[in-house]
Amino acid sequence: MAAGPRQAAAPPPRTAPSAALPPGPSVPRFVQGAVALTSAQRGMRRMRDRYGDAFTVNVPIFGHAVVMSNPAEVKQLFTARPEMVDNLDRNLGRVLGPGSLFALAGEAHHRQRKLLIPPFHGRRLAAYERIVQEETLRETAAWPQGQPFPTLPSTMRITLNVILRAVFGAQGAQFDELRALLPRAIKLGSQLAVVPVPKIDLGRWSPWGRFWAMRREYDAIVDRLIDTALHDSALDERDDVLALMLQSRYDDGSAMSRDEIADQLLTLLAAGHETTATTLAWAVERLRRHPAVLSELADEADTGGSALREAVIAEVQRSRPVIDLVGRQVKADGFQLGRWSLPKGMAVLVSIALMHDDERTFPNPRLFDPARFLAAKPDLYQWVPFGGGSRRCLGASFATMEMNVVLRTVLRDFRLEPTDEPDERWHSRGVASAPADGGRLVVRRRTAGLSAQVPARTVGTQSTGAQS
Repeated sequence: MAAGPRQAAAPPPRTAPSAALPPGPSVPRFVQGAVALTSAQRGMRRMRDRYGDAFTVNVPIFGHAVVMSNPAEVKQLFTARPEMVDNLDRNLGRVLGPGSLFALAGEAHHRQRKLLIPPFHGRRLAAYERIVQEETLRETAAWPQGQPFPTLPSTMRITLNVILRAVFGAQGAQFDELRALLPRAIKLGSQLAVVPVPKIDLGRWSPWGRFWAMRREYDAIVDRLIDTALHDSALDERDDVLALMLQSRYDDGSAMSRDEIADQLLTLLAAGHETTATTLAWAVERLRRHPAVLSELADEADTGGSALREAVIAEVQRSRPVIDLVGRQVKADGFQLGRWSLPKGMAVLVSIALMHDDERTFPNPRLFDPARFLAAKPDLYQWVPFGGGSRRCLGASFATMEMNVVLRTVLRDFRLEPTDEPDERWHSRGVASAPADGGRLVVRRRTAGLSAQVPARTVGTQSTGAQS
């Protein structure tokens, strides 16, 4: 078994101090861009091996950018004040709306984030577990036995339905409308995030026109959800995030506007739907190829434990990160980041894959070994699937809970058959990197499973007591 992640001081830099920018390839921008599109992870590893744990690239969208994976420098980047370093100028805020956490900066970002933290911690998370289990049971009730099938479509439906109920508080016709609309809108929006915004709306004849039409449809549905919630006499008893947003107040006593609520709901969906679903598909892919871990995990689920399952989730996120990069941009006139002097406007890209693949931090990093996280929790400046600092994913605890409950429910209800097939290749879906075959699975239903307990979908966002 590999040792756990080292908690000592960060490894020393590989290159000399006091350099202006890290070294990097000199080939033209379009060539580097082609490499990034066709073999991003292999290309990153090759540059790390040649130039060290920081290098400068020149790629479309970002131009000249520094890619880094040294934990000490990453920690400095993540903890820098927002007036020094903040989010990239080109980000998902352009499609999620000006009130999205992606679009906000400085004090406005801090003010909004402070308001949104409570729903994703403590008692609220326990209340959401029931919804996750219900949606998992509902989806897995139709799983075929003894036949291979990809799990990603199933996990995508589970995570979407969970967010619509737990976050949007949707039910009935509005639930169905959002379930049909949002996957299409998010997919198109992620593709447009780095495309110039046209000055003229060409309607459905252009991608932006189609997206704006979907956005207007979305805003209308959210308006109806807000109206319904405001007329709900039991609003203060509901646990869904929309209900909590409507009751929350900024420090000056003002409430969130409808536009802010719509932007933030869409942001929470964009950040937590496909990423969580893809990690669950990778978990299936990894566990089927490690039968000893799978057997221990099934035994633990039967006895009510969770430590190994939590370690498995952390190790899947380390070894198969679904997001490649976390970006920041220098906002001050200059910023000294460890060994490097960065000019204003310089993009800094933290390579999650390179950090998680570093032998100095995670011994034998290519080995899938959940035991490395049994003795110690991950260091959040070495293990960064959720990003870091003031822009660390707001729903990290929610996503971890969701993955935990989905795996627990599946393991209690099914026997997952191991396989000796080769590892599934990485496949970029735009937002996330998924297993190329969707996390193929073969299951056999257990006699003492939970599938018979699938309830009808009702107003599942009202508090009915936490269930674990």
